[in-house]
Amino acid sequence: MRIAILPSAFLLFLSLVAAETWAATEPLTHEEQTLTVDGKRRAVRVPKGLRLEILTDRLDAPRLMAFAGNGDLFIGSKSGRVYRVPPPYTSPEVLVELNDYPHSVAFRKGEILIARTGGVYRAPYRPGQKQIVPESVELLARLPGGGGHNSRTVGVGPDGRVYVSLGIQSNCSDQYLGDSYSFDERRGGIFVLREEGGKARWQAYGSGLRNPVGFAWHPETRIMYTSNNGPDHLGYEQPPEYFSRVTAGSFHGMPWFQFDGKQLKRDSCVSTQPPRPIAEVAMPVATFPARNAPMGVTFVPKGSLNKVLENDAIVALRGSWGTKPSGSYLGDSATRRPPKLVAVRFKDGETVRVDDLVTGFQLENGDRWVRPVGVVIGPDGALYFTSDSETNGLFRLSTKKAELN
Repeated sequence: MRIAILPSAFLLFLSLVAAETWAATEPLTHEEQTLTVDGKRRAVRVPKGLRLEILTDRLDAPRLMAFAGNGDLFIGSKSGRVYRVPPPYTSPEVLVELNDYPHSVAFRKGEILIARTGGVYRAPYRPGQKQIVPESVELLARLPGGGGHNSRTVGVGPDGRVYVSLGIQSNCSDQYLGDSYSFDERRGGIFVLREEGGKARWQAYGSGLRNPVGFAWHPETRIMYTSNNGPDHLGYEQPPEYFSRVTAGSFHGMPWFQFDGKQLKRDSCVSTQPPRPIAEVAMPVATFPARNAPMGVTFVPKGSLNKVLENDAIVALRGSWGTKPSGSYLGDSATRRPPKLVAVRFKDGETVRVDDLVTGFQLENGDRWVRPVGVVIGPDGALYFTSDSETNGLFRLSTKKAELN
C-alpha cells in the first residue's frame, strides 16, 4: 500500500483555506450594552466591537427605508408620511404626506418611487430636495390592492428594473401571480415592471410567497433574496418562516405547499388545484422559527459594518402576536417570539446558517420596546433600522470607533 506524503507547503495551504472558511462563517461573539430610550435604561446584546444607538424617536409608524445618492435617508410609514432624514439622521422631516399607505421608497435617475397599496407612484426628485407636493406624485403602475397584507415594497435592481413585493390577503387566500388569475387576485410574490413603448405593466418574477415584505440583492452574485412570512393557522411551531432565493420564474409554493423544516407538505386549507406541481417548488435557503414575522432585508457590502459580516444578509424579525402553545394571542405574552435582528451567513454565495445579531428587545413579561422593520446599510457603512411600534424610531448599529468621529 502506498501512502502519499503531502508536502508541507500544501498542508499549510489547506490550513489557510480552512481558516479562511471558518473566519467567514464563525459565530458572532456578543457583549451587553445599555442605552436609554424614552428615559428608560435598556439592555441589549450586540456583536463585540459594535455599538447601538437611537437616533430619533420622532417618527410615526416608520417602515422600510432607502438612501438617496447624496446620503439622505428616506422612510415610508403607516401614518401616510414619507420622511426625509438628512445626516446626521437625528432630525426627520416630512417629504410628503399621502394616503394609501406609502410603505417604501426607491430611487432611480431623476425621480423617487413610492410604493403604496394600490400602486407604485413616482415624482420628480433632485438630491437635497426637501419636499414634494402631493400633486406631483403620479401613478407609474397600478397594483392589486385590498386589505390584509397591504404593504408594498419597491426596489430598483442591479439591472435597473423596478421590482415590487406584495402578500396574499390572509393565510390561505387563493391568490397567485399568474395570468390565469384576475388582476386583483394576482398577489403573493414579487413583480418586475416591464416598461416598453411608453407603457408599464407588471410581470411575475417570483410567485408563491405568502408575504415577502423585504428583498435585496447579494452584493457579488446579484441574486435576489427575500424574507417571507408563513401562515398562522398551523400553530406556534409551524411552518418556519422563509428566507428564499428568488429567480425569474421561481415558484415558492404558498399557500398550497408548506415546508415544515424537513419536507414540503400539501396544505389542506386551500382546496384549489396548485398552479404548479410540488416538484417545481423552490425550497427556502434558510429558515427562522415560526411566528417571527421577518420584515426588511439588506446585505452588508465589503467595507461596511464588520468584516466578518461582509456579504451576509441582515433581516429584521419583528416578532409576532402568537403565543405558546397553540399560536393564538390568548396565551402568556412572555412566550411570544422576541423581536431581533439576525444575520443570514453566506459563504461563496451560498447560505450557511442564521446567527443572532442584536437581541434584547423583549422584556421578560413579553413587552417589546423595539420591533424592527426596515434595515439598510448607510453610506457610512453602519446599519440603520426602524421600529414601528412601542418605540417609533430610527436606530444605528456601527463600529465603536465611530463614537470618536
